[in-house]
Amino acid sequence: MKMEHNRPEIKMPAIIGGMNEPLTMSSREIAELCEKRHPDVRRDIKAMMSGLGDDVSRFAHTYQDAAGRQQEEYCLPKDLTLTLVAGYNVVLRKRIIDRWLELEGQGVPAMLTGPQLMAAALIEADATMKAQAAQIEAMQEDVEALDRIAKADGSLCITDAAKALQMRPKDLFGWLRENGWIYKRPGAAHDLGYQSKTASGLLEHKVTTVLRADGSEKVTEQVRVTPRGLEKLAKLVFPAAKLIGGAQ
Repeated sequence: MKMEHNRPEIKMPAIIGGMNEPLTMSSREIAELCEKRHPDVRRDIKAMMSGLGDDVSRFAHTYQDAAGRQQEEYCLPKDLTLTLVAGYNVVLRKRIIDRWLELEGQGVPAMLTGPQLMAAALIEADATMKAQAAQIEAMQEDVEALDRIAKADGSLCITDAAKALQMRPKDLFGWLRENGWIYKRPGAAHDLGYQSKTASGLLEHKVTTVLRADGSEKVTEQVRVTPRGLEKLAKLVFPAAKLIGGAQ
């Protein structure tokens, strides 16, 4: 059988035992498929079995090399073969999986024993739990960040709030107007917050004094986003903000 990518033909048998025995793959074939040195693959198998608390010697077989010397190899069932190559890169894993599909397609029963089925189930469950733990950890970071925002002191002008949300100020102004947070009175130069948003503590109005170029002072009212309002906006606007930022 010629392998892909001009790899040399694999001449050693991948099937150990008779038709009634479980299908296995030898460490030599794994080395060929993954383009690794056989001693390195044997080392990886020993390390894996040690980590699993299992005896590697029960998978050991001997063969004669080209010089007629007796050498050792390991013949692994499917679950342990896939566990081994899980640490290799995706291309190598794909080669192993393709080879297993070929062997199973030859009509050889790819049977796993009860303990092997249990091991495969435990490996799958462990991978699922690790993936879920990573997702929970990422979500926890977001929750902690929002909690810090909610407990922060002081409010932000809309421009600074937009920076905190990683979006353009004009996009946040537009979103606030379209979603009933702020409005302008006819002829007014500044925005105001709707009563419902100020009453719920999401927005507040702050009176500031602005110094004109001629030295005179002007009193103006500015709508500001409170920490609670910023937390709310982070939940409502941030997904859209990321899309806007990615489109720039």
